[in-house]
Amino acid sequence: MSVPDEWVERARYDLDTARAMLDAERFLYVIFCCQQAVEKALKALILKRSGKTPPRLHNLPRLAEVAELEISTDRAEFLLWLTIAYVRSRYPTLPAGAHESPDRVVAARVLSRTEETCEWLLTLLA
Repeated sequence: MSVPDEWVERARYDLDTARAMLDAERFLYVIFCCQQAVEKALKALILKRSGKTPPRLHNLPRLAEVAELEISTDRAEFLLWLTIAYVRSRYPTLPAGAHESPDRVVAARVLSRTEETCEWLLTLLA
């Protein structure tokens, strides 16, 4: 298995975990795992395109830049939202905001959007 393939496998694992967290009603972790899945898919793409180790950061818009992706405004906004929600999930002492306590509807919507985003990113690896 190549190194980009390892990143892809981990992205898929995170997506599977996000689905399991939705079933378990652990909605904050759905969001967390969704961010991780997109991050790992982006890092696979960076590695595949550049041959260089991806940067150790979690900022999805920045990783999309490093991957030299051209993305729509809507997709860029989703990557930013997911990054902010991820940081908020890791640091609960940050001021409250729109990413607090997701419910089933929000978590399911984010998971669906993440699945679509990862599918798109993984097709770019071919």
